[in-house]
Amino acid sequence: MSNRKSHSREKNAREWFEEWFDHPLYLKVYHHRDAEEADRCVRTILRLTGIDPAQEPTPSVLDVACGAGRHAHAFARAGLGVTANDLSPFLLDQAREQAAAESLEIGFSQQDMRAIRFERRFDLVAQLFSSFGYFDSDDEDRAVIKSIAALIEPDGWYVLDLINPSQLKRNFAPRTERSAGTLSIIEERTLTERHVTKRITLCEENGKEHSFSESVRLYSLDEATALLESGGFHVEQIIGDYDGNAFDIATSPRMMLLCRLSASRT
Repeated sequence: MSNRKSHSREKNAREWFEEWFDHPLYLKVYHHRDAEEADRCVRTILRLTGIDPAQEPTPSVLDVACGAGRHAHAFARAGLGVTANDLSPFLLDQAREQAAAESLEIGFSQQDMRAIRFERRFDLVAQLFSSFGYFDSDDEDRAVIKSIAALIEPDGWYVLDLINPSQLKRNFAPRTERSAGTLSIIEERTLTERHVTKRITLCEENGKEHSFSESVRLYSLDEATALLESGGFHVEQIIGDYDGNAFDIATSPRMMLLCRLSASRT
């Protein structure tokens, strides 16, 4: 496993995603994002890209920001050769444990996505469930795209799954309360043209409270397309959900861009 230092570890304070994604309560907050949803998403990606797990050699996929491995496990169950990368040691450990429980062969890597490196290329790089736009500057997002472009086979695919900001704004909920088992969850959201920020307050059964923040850069379709093109990609198709329905700017919950390297980069 590669152990490159992240950009953020050179700073005095941990960035929000380093703190929150490495906390055991993270998985309880997002427990509703399950294996069934991941399997459905992966089936859609394979259908639309035409990637066939039965072909020889076995197609390879890199799951960037894999978290606890929902999609990495789904790709492995589908028969692909999988490498899963994340910055969080805790989430990688969770992903390894589940892979072992299912007897899935997955390679794991701990790298910062802004400077991710491998001595190989992949037939597919997938970045799913709003795992993009975590950083302070657009230059850092461009660094992610540049790093990923160097990891894709000339005829390979990059699938980037973003929030659809138009649908989010139409259905914006500033505050919600819910529970997950004995855990009480309060989510307070702030929305600007460029970011959605969420303050999460968690209260355990014993009264102990925890607070975390999330902040994700919102990209319009034009901005996302321009960003990808600046990194050497061409957007082949855009879908609006994990079933593969056509993207509708007003109603689609997701903005999933299926990309290939431009001819000049292959």
